[in-house]
Amino acid sequence: MQTTFTPEQLKDPATKRSNEILRSCVHCGFCTATCPTYQVLGDELDSPRGRIYLIKDMLENDRPADEKTVKHIDRCLSCLACMTTCPSGVHYMHLVDHAREYIEQTYKRPFSDRALRWILARILPYPTRFRLALLGAKIGRPFKWLMPDARLKAMLEMAPKSIPPVSRNDDPQVFSATGARKMRVALMTGCAQRALNTDINDATIRLLRRLGAEVVIAEGAGCCGALTHHMGKTRESHATAARNIRAWWAEMQGAGLDAIVINTSGCGTTVKDYGHMFRNEPLAEEAAAVAGLARDISEVLIDLLPGDAPQWRAVNPARDAIAGTDAAHMPETAPAPIGQGLKVAYHAACSLQHGQQIKTYPKDLLKRAGFEVVEPTDSHLCCGSAGTYNLMQPEISKQLKDRKVRTLEAKAPDIIAAGNIGCMMQIGGGTDIPVVHTVELLDWATGGPQPPVLTAERATPAVPMLR
Repeated sequence: MQTTFTPEQLKDPATKRSNEILRSCVHCGFCTATCPTYQVLGDELDSPRGRIYLIKDMLENDRPADEKTVKHIDRCLSCLACMTTCPSGVHYMHLVDHAREYIEQTYKRPFSDRALRWILARILPYPTRFRLALLGAKIGRPFKWLMPDARLKAMLEMAPKSIPPVSRNDDPQVFSATGARKMRVALMTGCAQRALNTDINDATIRLLRRLGAEVVIAEGAGCCGALTHHMGKTRESHATAARNIRAWWAEMQGAGLDAIVINTSGCGTTVKDYGHMFRNEPLAEEAAAVAGLARDISEVLIDLLPGDAPQWRAVNPARDAIAGTDAAHMPETAPAPIGQGLKVAYHAACSLQHGQQIKTYPKDLLKRAGFEVVEPTDSHLCCGSAGTYNLMQPEISKQLKDRKVRTLEAKAPDIIAAGNIGCMMQIGGGTDIPVVHTVELLDWATGGPQPPVLTAERATPAVPMLR
C-alpha cells in the first residue's frame, strides 16, 4: 500500500511504525474471510482491510477522528485472526492500537460512552473494586429490564451466580517446589480473574509446585494493562505495565526467574508486547527482558508434562461417574489417565491462537491426560468476549457468543476447556456444559482436586470438592 506521510509526521515513532505496517498491506482481502465482525455485519469497513483504509486516511491527513471512523474501529474485537490469515505479515495489532490511542486523543465521545469507559477503567483492573461491582450487579440483575442501555444490561448480566471467596494465594509470597526444584517462575495473578475465578490461579500454583517449580507472586505486580491499552488510554496502561516490569525485573535481578507464567492468554499477548510498548521509554531494556521471559502456562507445561510423565493420575471412579460409565467393569490391571472417557471441547482463545500463535500445546496436554479432545467448527473465530468488548458492543458480542456456543454444544462434550477467563465467562453464560480452564483439568489429572465447576451432582467422594 502506498503512503504519503511527511518527514515531519514520520518523526513520531507511532506514526513511523504505522507507516511500516500500512506499506506491507497488499489489499488482498484474505483477512475478510476470517474477520468475525465482517461475517456478522457484512460491511467492508467492519473488516481489517476496511479499517486499514480508514486508519490510513485519518493518520495521513493528520485530522481528528470522526464518528464514522470511530464506529468501525470500536467494532474491532482485536481478535487478530487477520494476522494469522495475512500472507503479507501485516501487524494489524500495532496499527489498531495506534488508531485507538489517536482516537482517544482527538475525538470527544458522547457522554454515555465516556462514562462507561471511565467506569470500566476504574473498576475492572482492581480486584477489590471489581468484586464490589459484581456484588452490586448481582443485586441489580432482577431489575435489568429497567436499564435503558443494552450496555448497562450487559454489565448486570456479567455478574456470576456466586462470587468466589478471596484467595490468599494471590498475595505476594513464594511457594516452594514440591521435591527437587527444577525452575523458578513468577506467576502473573492478574486482575479480573482474581475477582471472577480464584480456582485458576490456585490450580496453577498447585500444578507448577507439583512439577518442581518454585512459584513467586511478585510484590507490586498486578493488572497487565490490556484493558486500558485497548481503550487507547496509553498513559494509564503504561503506568500499570511499568509496575509489572519493575516487580518482575526485581525478581530477575534477585534470585532470578526462568519464566513469567501467565494463565490468562489476553494478558499474555500484552505482556509479550511490552518490549514494543516501551521501546522508546526509559524502561525499554527491562520491558524487553520481561517480554522475553513471558510464557503462557501451556508453554511451560508442555516440557514439564511429557506423555509418559509419572505424575498422571490413574483411572478412578470420579472419571467414570462423569463420563457415565461403570467403573466396576473397568479392569483393575489396566490403569489409564484420569481423562479417559471424558470428551473435552477445546475453545481456542483468540489471544492464544492468534495473538501468541500457540495452537497445539493445550490440546496436546489434554490428550496426554487421556481426555478426548474435540474442537468446534470455525474454531478460529472469536467468542465475542474480547476483553471489554462484550460490555461495549453487546449486540455483536451476543451474536458471536451464540454461534460459538452452538458449535461447541454440537460436539456433545462433557466439559468445555479454554485458556482465558474472558472466554470462560462469555461461553459459560450461554451453556449448561461446565466450562473450566485447561490448567484446572491438568491439575486434576496430576493429583489435584476435581475442578469445582464440575458440580456436586457430577462429583463422587473419590475426588472431593474444593469448597
